[in-house]
Parts: sequence; C-alpha cells; structure tokens
Amino acid sequence: MAVDKYDSRPDPDALLADLHREQRGRLKIFLGAAPGVGKTWEMLVAANHKREAGIDVVAGLIETHGRSDTAEEIGGLEILPRIKVPYRGQSLEEFDLDGALKRRPALLLVDELAHTNAPGLRHQKRWQDVQEILEAGIDVWTTLNVQHLESLNDPVARITGVRVAETIPDTVLDLADEIELIDLTPAELRTRLVDGKIYRPDVANRALEGFFREGNLGALREMALRRVAQRVDKDVTSYMRARAIPGPWPASEKVLALIGPDASADNVVRHAARLADTLRAPLVAFHAERADEHGDAQHALDLAIQLGATVETTTMSDIVGTVLDYATKNNITHIVVGRTATRPWWRRIGRRRLGEVLSNQASAFTLHFVPVPAALPMRPKPAAPPIKLHPYVIMAVILGAVTLAGMSLRSLIPQEAMGLIFTAVIAGAASIYGRNVGLATASAGFLLWNFFFLPPIYTFSVSDPRDVVALIVFLIVGIVTGTLAGRVRLEAQTASARVEALRRISRFGQRFSLATTQTNLLLETATQAASITTAGIVMLAENGALTTPVAAPAGITLDAAAFAAANWAFKNNIETGIGTATLPTVPWRFIPLRSNNISIGILGALPSTMPPEPLTQTLAALANQAAMALERVRLTVAAAQTEAREGSQKLRTALLSSLSHDLRTPLTAIRGASETLSSAGDALDGATRADLLDSIAQNTERMAKFLSNITEMARVETGEINARKDRLQLADVFEGAIARVSGAIYTGVNIAKDATQVIADSALLEQIIVNCLDNAVKYAPPDSRIAISTQRQGDKITIAIADEGVGIPAVDLPHIFDSFFRATRGDRIAPGTGLGLAIAKAFTEAMGGKISARSPRLDLPADGLPGTVITIELPAG
Repeated sequence: MAVDKYDSRPDPDALLADLHREQRGRLKIFLGAAPGVGKTWEMLVAANHKREAGIDVVAGLIETHGRSDTAEEIGGLEILPRIKVPYRGQSLEEFDLDGALKRRPALLLVDELAHTNAPGLRHQKRWQDVQEILEAGIDVWTTLNVQHLESLNDPVARITGVRVAETIPDTVLDLADEIELIDLTPAELRTRLVDGKIYRPDVANRALEGFFREGNLGALREMALRRVAQRVDKDVTSYMRARAIPGPWPASEKVLALIGPDASADNVVRHAARLADTLRAPLVAFHAERADEHGDAQHALDLAIQLGATVETTTMSDIVGTVLDYATKNNITHIVVGRTATRPWWRRIGRRRLGEVLSNQASAFTLHFVPVPAALPMRPKPAAPPIKLHPYVIMAVILGAVTLAGMSLRSLIPQEAMGLIFTAVIAGAASIYGRNVGLATASAGFLLWNFFFLPPIYTFSVSDPRDVVALIVFLIVGIVTGTLAGRVRLEAQTASARVEALRRISRFGQRFSLATTQTNLLLETATQAASITTAGIVMLAENGALTTPVAAPAGITLDAAAFAAANWAFKNNIETGIGTATLPTVPWRFIPLRSNNISIGILGALPSTMPPEPLTQTLAALANQAAMALERVRLTVAAAQTEAREGSQKLRTALLSSLSHDLRTPLTAIRGASETLSSAGDALDGATRADLLDSIAQNTERMAKFLSNITEMARVETGEINARKDRLQLADVFEGAIARVSGAIYTGVNIAKDATQVIADSALLEQIIVNCLDNAVKYAPPDSRIAISTQRQGDKITIAIADEGVGIPAVDLPHIFDSFFRATRGDRIAPGTGLGLAIAKAFTEAMGGKISARSPRLDLPADGLPGTVITIELPAG
C-alpha cells in the first residue's frame, strides 16, 4: 500500500514519550486479579535475584498481611523504616517518602499502589508518592489488583457486590514501563484460601461465599488478562510509531466503522459492533466530514457511542487517504464500510466508488462491505437554501465592466490576456460567493470572451482552430477553477464553524463551572442553547415525567406537537425534531441529557433553519456537558447531605456520650454525698459534713455549667445570637471573667495603652474569656501562670490568653473549635463537654471577630510543657 500522505518519519509524540521515560525512573507493576494470587511474593523473589546480581534494592514498604511465606521471602533485603503518623488517637505506620528520596536506592519496592495515605502526609495517595520517586530517577516495583482501577470500579461492584473504596486513575497504569501479570486459576486461589494462606479461617469462610466465589474470580481474571493485553497492544503501537514502522501489525484485532452522512450509516455501525463483539475487539467509529457533504452522521455517531465505540471525527477532502492514515497509525485490522446505492450513469462519470478505492489501496486491511438495506429509513432532506440573486448581479456587473474595459483597450490588451482576466474574475467569484456563482461566472465569461474578443467578433463562431482550442481550455480552466475555489471556500467555512464550535464548547465548560445550583445550571444551559440558535429550553425528569421547563428567552413555551417530540426523545433516549428521522416536522431539536446512558432530561433548541452538522454537534456537546454538570451538582448536594448527616450523627453521639459522663459523674457524687449525710446523720463531725456539702455545691455548679453550655450552643445552632456593638473597656471585661473562673484568680493581665477598648457585646465577650480561662485552668498545672495581654494591630485589637499547660497536639489543632471535640492532652482527657471553645468561636464570629489557637508557645523553655495561646481578634474601639 503506497500512499504519499503517510509520513515515514517517526511520530514526534512517541519520541517525546520515550525521551521522558528515559529521564525518569522505570516503573514495574505486578498486576493481579484478586488478593492472594502472590503479587508481593513474586515481587520479592524477583527483587532478591536483583540484589544477588549486585543491584542496590531497598524494601520501601512491604505489607505481608501476616503471611509467613511472604515475610520469609523478604530475606536479606534492606527495609526502609516507616514513619508514624498520629491519627484519631492512634499511631499509623506509613511509607517514608522523604526517607526513600534521601536513601536513593537503584530499585525501591513499594507494595499496594492503591493505598490511601494517612491525613497530614504530602500526598493523599501512595501512587502519587511513587510518581515523585520516579521523577527523582529511582526505579520502582509495586503491586496492584485489577479491581483498584477506577474505570473498573462499577463493573467490579456489579460482579462481586463489593464496592472497592481505594482506586487509582487508569492513567497511572500508563506510567508503567513493564506490567507482569500474576495469575492463578480460580480453583487454585480458592484452595489457597481454604488452606489459610490468605486470610484467617473465620474470614476465609466468609470470603469463599462472597468476593472469592469462583464466578467472581473468573470474571476478575478475564479483566486482568484484557487489561494486560490492551497494554501490550498500546506498547506495540507506540513502538511502531516511534520507529516509523508501517502498520498494521495484526497482534490484536481492532475494528473501524467508516461512517458517512448517508442513511445506511446506522447499518454500518451495527454490523461493526457485531463484528467487534464477535472478535472481542475494540471498536472505533470514524467519520471524515467533507465540506461539501449533505447529510447528518450525528445519529450514527450517537448510536456508535451507545454501542461502546470510540468516536473519531475529522474534516478532510481526501476521505480514503485520511482513513488509511488513521488505520495505519492506530493498528486497525478490520475496516467496515457500507456499499453505496447504484447511481445514475451521469453521476458516475469521473467518480470512483469508495469501495473500489479502498479495495485497491487498503490491501493490508480486512475489508467488510455492508450491503445496502432493502428499505432504508427515511431521513428528512435538508431544505434547499433560498437562492440569493445579489451575487449573480454583482458578478454580471463586474463581467460587464471587464468586457467594456477590454473593448475600449482592445489595441493594448490582446485577446489571450482577456482570457486570463476572465479566469481571474471566475476564481474571485467562486472564492467569495461559492461554487455555483463561480460556475455561472465561468459560463458567462466563456460566452463574453467568444462574442466580443475572438474573431470574428460579435458572433459565436470561431474562425481560427487555435481559438477553438483556447475556448475549450478556457471553459475547462474556468469550471475547474470555480469548483476548486468554491471547495476551498466551503472548507474554510467548515473549519471556521468548527473553531467557533470549539470556542463555544470551551465557553460551556467555563460557564457551567460557575453554576453552583441546579436552577442556575438549567438556566445557563437554556441560555447557551439560545445563543447558538434562537431559543433554548431544558426539562428534567421527576418520577419518570418531564418537569416544568426552564427556557431562554423567558416565556418560551412548547406547543402540543413539540412537547410530544420532547417526551418521545426522553422516553426513547434518542434525538427528535428537525433534522432527525423522528418527528422531523417539529421545528425544535430535542436532545436527551444522558447520565450513565440513561436519559435524565431533555435539551431543546429552536434553530432558524435546518441545522447543519457543526450546529448539531455543538448542541450534542452542550447536552453532554450539561448532563455532566448536572450530575456534578447532584453529587455535590448528595455529598453535602451525607456529610451533614454524618456530622449530625457524630454530634448526637458526642452529646449522648457527654451527657452520660458529665451529668452522671456529678450526679453520682451528689447522690453519694447526700446519702451519706442522710444515713449517717449526726454521727459525722462538722468538717466531714462541710466537705460533703462542698462536694454537692461543686458538682451542682459543674452540672449548671454543663447545662449552660448546652443552652448556649443551642442558641448558636438556631441563630438566636444578636450581638450588640458597644465600646467596651477590656479591663472591666477581664475582671468580671476572672472572678467567674475558679482557679484563675492569679491570672496576669497586661493591657497595652493603645489597646484598651473594643467594639463588642459585653456579655458575649465576657463568656468568651471565661471559656478560654476555664480551658487554660483545666490543662495547666496548679502553680503555672495564666496571662491575658492585648495588642493593637491597625484597626483591630488582639487579645491573647496564654497558659503553661500540656499544649495541644498538632493533629488536634484544626479541630479544637469543633463542637464536642476534646483534645487528648498528655495521657488524659480532661472532663468537660467539648463545647467551651466552640461557643467562644461562635460568639467571636457573631461580633465580627476571629479566634485561633497556637501550640506550642514559642516563648517557653523547650524542656518544659509546651503551653497554648488562644488569640481573639476584634474591632478596636
């Protein structure tokens, strides 16, 4: 197959990919179909062989999961120490990324690529750690199960009934320089499970009846085999491109469906889909749009997408060359094309059928010709555009002016030069006004040149045989020039339309990203549809029926026929209306909004004329982006609702826990003291009775404080706080707060001269200081110092309450103002509701201020307790 267009040079993208691969470390993935197939064991065996060969190998992180044979295989490999990350009162061991970069071995082993790192580490996912290591030039070996690939999450959940939580993008698999499939038959894997080589016996029994059912394992195994086969095929294609090797190499089957704008395109797609399904091969639907084509291939392209094909579209005049170029570069093995219907003989003059050309030039491919269906579906013919007369009038005037000028300058301009001038006029007419005007100009120019300039003049007869040849050549050149110039104009218009369509699609994404609610998104979608056509309308489905439409411009409504077309499009998940095969008399174009190939609503547009293909493609892109944006908004709302429910549940649990502890403890003390006083009576001495009464008083005060906090928090949650804005003397506020807190009587106060007043609510600010002091007293030693200081910063006053207590762990700092949160300080959790600082934060924000915490204090000795500083920022008075 010799086609000039095929570039024999190596593909620059493939060469750049190879260069980037050489500049970073190499990645090898040991891929398995299920847990327990032996990925980690195989990786360790191969790593020990490398170590014995003198390669510097380090085990960055190996998860043995209690399997003795895996632990034994680590052998003499150097093990990188793990880092400990505090998380919710626990200490998690994680991979030490910085330690690995500092150690910089030749080969690093990192198990479980899909693992999610503990909060607080540099990267959220372990594969991101691996990516950084590769960029540092270190080779990495890792393990992965096929069910952790993001694209297989839904299929795996349907097959196994288990939704895998930890996934990685499929693009991570593309980073691998080598993938080794670790494979076991389902029977052998289940035997390992029964023998206790994977899980404990009690867990293994449940796994055998769940995830490890033989059918599940068989399906997962097939997924893994297919993924590896796809990767091998991609490697072969990249190899061919980088070395400019002409294809195809039939290492694996690939099917390409060549889609045209004719009515048989749907039949071609169905036949190609059946062939791809039989061969278990990927399907590509290819459409090379010509500028002068009449018809709409969008329906066939939509059908191809529904049947699982990858769609590729381009704009080229040489369809055969474009198709063969694409098929060669992408290692296509089968090309499916439709037979064209028999045309009249006069339309076949000078034209060869597409099938004939492919048969001659596509000798390296298997061609499948789909017969013409006995009864093609009726497709609406596009209405012929109205003939515009003004281009013909303009060109007639120009031809007349050129003729008069030529006649007046007959002595200076020879007749041959006039033929060239007429040819230039023909080319200009076709370039500006199109092929038809160009051909009309060519015919008129031919007659004018013959009548006025070729002897004998003023007759259509020709005396000189050479002039006959010149006339024929002029006519041919004029027709060819007009046709080519018109085609160039059409291609330029099509290219311009596609550029505009791409701009619109980009604008769709930008506008949709700004819409945060479903109502705004629907209005934006309708507005964008109206900007493309004359009006737009969007209807979503609720309970299986279309809801009240959102329209642009406002007030647009659908008549009964249009609503029936919209409803049909929604029910049957197909396009309807003008330019389609379904209800084409309706002036609207209705496109389903699809989510997971299920119609969730309808987008309607009202074009002024029969919509050309670029417009229908733009509308389809708008519908797709709108559907994705709607799904994003719905998922965001669902996630927020789920988070709110989880937060409410956590608060409810914390409240119940707090009630059970902080009410039961003082009640128990009160009950014990009162029973002692009641039963012992006068037998107790005065000092004992005083202690018991004091205990009752203290615990009563504790209960009152607890109930006060609950009440204040309820006011915060219900929005009942109305903060006053008075000018307050801070000295008075501090004095009142210190007097209310037992144990804070010796608190030091340092008020700067320029920071004595704030604008705030006296009762709220005093309660804030009380809560902060109470917090400091709880966590500071009895003989430690508590200090309150103020400082002016511009138009703000900063109040700092510092203690010399046990401090706050860094992992708890972001949460200390959360309701019911109590930080673990040292080896204990102090009594309390966990509401004091939450109330302080709410009160501060109600007054237009800010509150924050810092621990450790930088002004305390490093060998002592770290201490804490609570900082409150309020407007200066």
